[in-house]
Amino acid sequence: MLAVNDRSCGPRRTGSGSPVRLASETLRRLTVDTLAAMGHAHPAPGIAIEYFTAGVGRPLVLVHGITESRRAWDPLLAPLIDAGYRVTAVDLRGHGASSVVAPYDLATMAGDLSAVLADIGADDALLVGHSLGGAVATAYAASGPCRGVVNVDQPLLLSGFQETLRSLEPQLRGSTAEFDGAISAIFEALAGPLDGAERRRIDDLRDGRQDVVLGAWEAVFASSPADLDAMVEGVISTVTAPYLSLHGIDPGAEYGEWLTEHVPSATFEVWPDLGHYPHLIRPADFVARVVAFDAPLG
Repeated sequence: MLAVNDRSCGPRRTGSGSPVRLASETLRRLTVDTLAAMGHAHPAPGIAIEYFTAGVGRPLVLVHGITESRRAWDPLLAPLIDAGYRVTAVDLRGHGASSVVAPYDLATMAGDLSAVLADIGADDALLVGHSLGGAVATAYAASGPCRGVVNVDQPLLLSGFQETLRSLEPQLRGSTAEFDGAISAIFEALAGPLDGAERRRIDDLRDGRQDVVLGAWEAVFASSPADLDAMVEGVISTVTAPYLSLHGIDPGAEYGEWLTEHVPSATFEVWPDLGHYPHLIRPADFVARVVAFDAPLG
């Protein structure tokens, strides 16, 4: 269900600049504000998955990472709209303004994403997911229709990630202070060269609910490495949509070989030394890459 944003969208003065630049900025604000709407999908009674939609064009859906929200994508909204997309940014279950109701496993979140796509009438969307959002988009694409998937820095071979998580499991299952410290350590290690202002913005958005995080990672904790990889391979082997796996942290050439073996439609790409947020460090390049990937998809 959509609710049209009725904020005033008249031109505002934002400081000096060339007439062309001012006109472009005004058009951008008009595009974002005039055509913006908040909505919520209901995958089950009592469950609301919140989303924001703006722009006109081919549907593109943004799915954020764990402990974050749709606002993590804010710097990319206007450039993607300007590139000709109708952009929808989703709050995953347990995040942002969406319902905090278990379970939080990938299959459930993929079902929530399906409900959003049905609500906005976009079964041909390009799905762009970062971190956990990349895994959710992939899980959805394993059984649901979409134009393609862009997975930003989420390796799907989870046994390596499992080793890191298990070393932190006592803290993650411990007190609130221990949990918060473990989450901070994880994302500090992942941040890479994300600049100070943008890192502070993401940190301010971060709202790590312990039950949500543990629920999302439960399969990683509970499975053996072999069972975990077999489970993942069983899911991704049914993905047939064009698939771009773009990484700021290099998971290794052998990962690219594994991915393309199990997802023949996949393109594996590394932007070296950019950390976990390549899309925020090089936003213009990222939008251009998304447009180039999407161009032949119809």
